Amino acid sequence: MSNQAGWKCDDCRKAGLERKRRCGWLEQTATGETIVWARKQTALTLCPKSFITAQSISWVEEFFVRQRLGGVRLEDMNTKDAEAFLILGEELAREKDDV
Repeated sequence: MSNQAGWKCDDCRKAGLERKRRCGWLEQTATGETIVWARKQTALTLCPKSFITAQSISWVEEFFVRQRLGGVRLEDMNTKDAEAFLILGEELAREKDDV
């Protein structure tokens, strides 16, 4: 379910899969509990592409830059950024533990 090549919006629409995958950009008339994407302990009932924002991409990029430069000082960050970095750190540790 986590095959990234399978989640390209244009290809998905051309194949008529946007309803089946519960595209977050479409108005949904039916609510369902069918999981359309999952990875480890995370599962979504909507396509994950609509959850990715410019801000979330920015947090991921900044997190990895700071990691390469020696780490993160949470006390120097605003609350939202610190929370995002804590979550990213936990998820990265979880990924490394499962390798």
